[in-house]
Amino acid sequence: MAAASSSSPSPPTPQPSSVERTKGPTGLEKLVLREARGWSAEVHLYGGQVTSWKNDRGDELLFVSSKAIFKPPKAIRGGIPICFPQFGTQGNLEKHGFARNRLWVIDDNPPPLPVNTAIKTFADLILKPSEEDLKIWPHSFEFRLRVALASGGDLILTSRIRNTNIDGRTFSFQFAYHTYLSISDISEIRVEGLETLDYLDNLNEKERFTEQGDAIVFEAEVDKIYLDAPPKIAIIDHEKKRTYVLRKDGLPDTVVWNPWDKKSKNTQDLGDEEYKHMLCVEPAAVEKPITLKPGEEWKGRMELSAVPSSYCSGQLDPEKVLQD
Repeated sequence: MAAASSSSPSPPTPQPSSVERTKGPTGLEKLVLREARGWSAEVHLYGGQVTSWKNDRGDELLFVSSKAIFKPPKAIRGGIPICFPQFGTQGNLEKHGFARNRLWVIDDNPPPLPVNTAIKTFADLILKPSEEDLKIWPHSFEFRLRVALASGGDLILTSRIRNTNIDGRTFSFQFAYHTYLSISDISEIRVEGLETLDYLDNLNEKERFTEQGDAIVFEAEVDKIYLDAPPKIAIIDHEKKRTYVLRKDGLPDTVVWNPWDKKSKNTQDLGDEEYKHMLCVEPAAVEKPITLKPGEEWKGRMELSAVPSSYCSGQLDPEKVLQD
């Protein structure tokens, strides 16, 4: 009898990159992006919201609550909601603004972005204000969003917001990619890159403090806006031996949020114990709103990588720039 082969199975054959338009269980339309090596992402047209990012082994890297409501007008709890034109309750609009609970459309003719041959998998969406939106926020705008998967699986979001007012008025807005990361346990997480920074503490009437620790660890509810944060942040998950590397451009602040147990129990669309398995680290422009004159455009980008946990913020390549 021939001896059994001890060789490792061949790696899967790369498949063509693709973008598929489909519907979720509740009928909401979404786009499924598949990268050649097996990474994938999903973005719902409702909210322009990324709701899944999986690696080549099928591991989900974003947190979505088991109680998330995929039905308008409720925002989807998890993934990457987009906060625009307001962050939190810092204005007269609904919490986090209206972009996350509006229906976006596929942008068939987006303005060109710089060519990056490494990125072949992407989808373009666009949001323009409805008549109802103009009643509550009387400014004309075009919000273009590109969701892309790089060849190594990195998830890249690029937002471009243009003032299209024809009456000569400027407008100002706040912005955040409200990124829910999937983690093993909040007690096992360490965030590096925000040390020594000033932050506004939303749990203490937005009072300003300075971060004292050599890294951020979690033992209670956290809701902080770190100011003038660096372009790279590392979120280290010891148990999963995984580090999320977050890179950002055009977004000076970084919000860190976990609701902990009491607030979770009082949140309808979040499980009582789910706070243990999520952490929000959000590139943002909160303290100093972005101001655009008519015809002006702002661009804000975020790139997420998931790498072996031997990486930390100090070891990240300082020369690597964000990919479009």
